[in-house]
Parts: sequence; structure tokens; C-alpha cells
Amino acid sequence: MKKLTFALFGNPFQAKKSVSVQKLLCLLEARHAALQIDEAFYHFLTTLQIDIPAAARIVADGSFDADFVISMGGDGTFLEAARRVGSRQIPILGVNMGRLGFLADITPEELDATIEQIYAGSYQIEERCVLQVEYDKGAPEGYPFALNEVAVLKRDVSSMISIRVDVNGEYLTTYQADGLLINTPTGSTGYALSVGGPIMQPGSRTLGLVAVAPHSLTVRPLTLTDDAVITLSVSARNHRFLVSIDGRSEKCAEDVKLTIHRAPYVVRVLKRPHQSFFRTLRAKLMWGTDVRE
Repeated sequence: MKKLTFALFGNPFQAKKSVSVQKLLCLLEARHAALQIDEAFYHFLTTLQIDIPAAARIVADGSFDADFVISMGGDGTFLEAARRVGSRQIPILGVNMGRLGFLADITPEELDATIEQIYAGSYQIEERCVLQVEYDKGAPEGYPFALNEVAVLKRDVSSMISIRVDVNGEYLTTYQADGLLINTPTGSTGYALSVGGPIMQPGSRTLGLVAVAPHSLTVRPLTLTDDAVITLSVSARNHRFLVSIDGRSEKCAEDVKLTIHRAPYVVRVLKRPHQSFFRTLRAKLMWGTDVRE
């Protein structure tokens, strides 16, 4: 049996799901897999008295190298795992320990079969587009890459912001709204969906431009090709606004111009054979369900 190395990340706020973590650890130990566990998640597991293999190595931010990454939690945990993987192209398996789970779409009940398929080489890899954010003055405070979306949002509850948008150097329009999202197909089932954006099939090489509460009846979501370079210039009454990169928010001054474009790498998502995006839509969002039936 091939020796594989797994890096394990998890949500440290889901103590009730510890049985599933123990099951995974037993499955990997039975196959003599090398195991690396995120430091914060490791300390959390020790408080639950989880039986962790003695050979498991504790890893801090960026200090791991594995054949596969396993994210145990919801989509937020998956996004954090993707951030930690960065450009290293390690396939990520998302085990859903939460409620919805589009990225983390393997159930704990499917762990046995999934691990067996990984060792048999019977799986698919989906490549997901990533966005990169750049400032014309300075740089983002945190990680400048987003798997889901980049959002420009107002800071207070009383007034809208004005967002001038240029695409590939050509003026598009100026939005008067609470904010604007630039989302990948991966992010189209997240925040963008909740504010009326279209659902995009993974791999469709598209980006979405979706306004948040626009003050106009003529503003509609727009789909662009993912090689577009989008420039945003924002003005606000209090001269500051928020930039949210996959939910990580930071303040920004209105004299800073943002450029958003496709990152030079992709995130690789591990899928079981015959997993279908459309089946996930039907199961997770009850797509097409007729309540009259």
C-alpha cells in the first residue's frame, strides 16, 4: 500500500462532531498514513480526549507538506484550509461537519469509502479559480487571495457608497449601493447567491459582478470572463469603506484604488467519482423542488 501523507485541518468549535474525527484518524492509522495536524486543531482535539496517533506531527501556519489536505468543518473551514495551502496545489477534501456545505460536501458517513477511493486513485480533481486583490497604494493587510469573493462594502448603516468600475481599462458604470461583490464560480453559491447573483458552474471560467442593495431598478448582476481585470474606485461619506476577502474584512481609505484579477494559481478540490455539481444543487438548495407536490 502506498504511503500517503495527510494534513488535517478542522473547526475547533464542533465538539459534538468528535466521533467523526476519531473515525477518520482510525481510518488513516489503519493504512499507516503519515499525519500532520494543524496546531490549533490538535490542541482542541486533546481537550476532547481524542486518541491521536503517536506519530502525528503538529504543524503551524505554512509548515506542512502533504499529498492531501482534509478539512473537517463547513465551507468556512475549507476556505481557511485553502488559504493555508495557497499555491502549493495540494488537493483538498472537504468533510461537511456543518449544515450546508458546497465545498465541504463529503459526509462523515462517506469517510470509509472516500479514503478507500483515495488510496485506489479513484477520485476527481476540480481546479477552482482564485481572485487576487491589489491596492495602488500599499497592500491588503491580510491574505490577498479569495476563493469565493472579494466584497467592497459600506462601513456604516446610514449611507451608500459610490463604486466606479472599470473592466480591462474601460469604464463600465458607477454603482450607488451598499456594496459590490466580485465572485468566482465557487463563490456563486455563497454571499453572491444571497444578494441575487447567478449560480455559475465550477470550471466555467467566469466571474460575477453583483451589487449589494443597489439604489437603482436598472442594476443587474453581470457575468465576465475570468481573465478580466477589474478596477474599483470608491467614494464614501465617511471617506472609508470595508474590503472583505473571503470574509476577512479590513478598512480601506477612499483614495485607494483596488485592482482585482485572476490569481496565478488555482485551488484543487478533491471529489469522489460521479459527484455532480447539479446533484449538489438539488440536495443542498432544493433546486427545482416544487412545494406543491
